[in-house]
Amino acid sequence: MSAGDVGAVMQRALYTTLMVGGPIVLVSMAVGLVISVLQAATQINEATLTFVPKLLVVALVLLMLGPAMIGQLSDFTRYIFQLVAEAGTQ
Repeated sequence: MSAGDVGAVMQRALYTTLMVGGPIVLVSMAVGLVISVLQAATQINEATLTFVPKLLVVALVLLMLGPAMIGQLSDFTRYIFQLVAEAGTQ
């Protein structure tokens, strides 16, 4: 396995990480921003107020995008196992 191959694996790993974790992080950040603006506008300073909406929205995103995320992880796992099998035959 050359340095280029290792770089390709790392690039694919980072891409898979972004595709799986990205939607959850982005939606959680958006909900947190909206709740923070509402808290600032109403002067309600309750730390636990953002927890429940974030939890519900993240659960909804996981229900909607969960199968696609599992597909991404399965594809990456197959790719890694294929590379390991090819490295074993060399």
